[in-house]
Order: sequence, then C-alpha cells, then structure tokens
Amino acid sequence: RFCTWITSTENRLYIGWFGVLMIPTLLTATSVFIIAFVAAPPVDIDGIREPVAGSLLYGNNIISGAIIPSSAAIGIHFYPIWEAASLDEWLYNGGPYQLIVLHFLLGVCCYIGREWELSYRLGMRPWISVAFTAPVAAAAAVFLVYPIGQGSFSDGMPLGISGTFNFMLVFQAEHNILMHP
Repeated sequence: RFCTWITSTENRLYIGWFGVLMIPTLLTATSVFIIAFVAAPPVDIDGIREPVAGSLLYGNNIISGAIIPSSAAIGIHFYPIWEAASLDEWLYNGGPYQLIVLHFLLGVCCYIGREWELSYRLGMRPWISVAFTAPVAAAAAVFLVYPIGQGSFSDGMPLGISGTFNFMLVFQAEHNILMHP
C-alpha cells in the first residue's frame, strides 16, 4: 500500500522513490542554510585562527552575508557533526558549509532521478531530467570537484551573493581564465 502511494501518479505532488531521499536531504540543506545564514558564528576559513563572519547576526546584510566554506585546516576531509569535539568547534571550522553542500548535491541528483522516474511512470521520454543534468553538473563542479582539485573545501564558493562574486574574482586571479587561449 505504501509502495503504491509513493509511486502513484494520481497524487497532486509526485513523490517517487527518489523523492523519498530527495525531500529530507533538500529540507535539511535548506533549514541549515537559513539557520546558518542568520546565526552562524565566524568561521576560520584560512586555518590561521582569524575567523570570517558571514551571518546576519554578526553584522552582515542580505548582500554581504554568506555561508563561509569549511576551514583550510579541514581540507577535503569529510567533517560531520559527530567528528567534532563540540558543536562550537564544528561551527568554528565551517561544518555547516559541508552539510549544506553535500545534502544539496545529493538532493538535486535525487531530483533528476525523480524527474526520470515520473517520466517513466507516465510513459514519456526523459528529456527534462536530461536537460536538468547541465546545471547540476555545474553546481557539482563548483561545490565539489573544484574544492577537491584544490585540496580544500575552503576554496569552494561561499553560499551568498557577495561570496559568489568573490569566488569569480578569486577564480580569475588564480587561474587567469579570461586570457586562456
């Protein structure tokens, strides 16, 4: 009965088996993003004990606020909450960034699967899910592949408006992409 309800195309909102994983991961990423954007303490992004504030409660506004990437001291190591000695340490080292990014990437990959699953159930061709793979690949490149290539999540794009522009300027400065032949 539950399996029939999950895969039913008669529901107002299609869930599907991919949706069973997509919904909690995207809700987690969204909830942590909102909480961290409003109230996260400063993060030691460079690993030199000089924290950078990105949340609204620490003096930023909607434009300058951002979720600061994980500390360079963490590198590309997986840094879940239970690996830190305390919640304060996890916040100080930028743990919310990894939590948000990894849950977000898993959630949008499940969204692709859910799009495919819905088209399969309706007997349609899966071009919508194929088209959505391009922005997902771009997000994975910026949030996962590039930091792994650089050796640290601290090189990932901060999650905010000014953080996005800062990332573009730093990317150009370090890799000279505009003058590349």
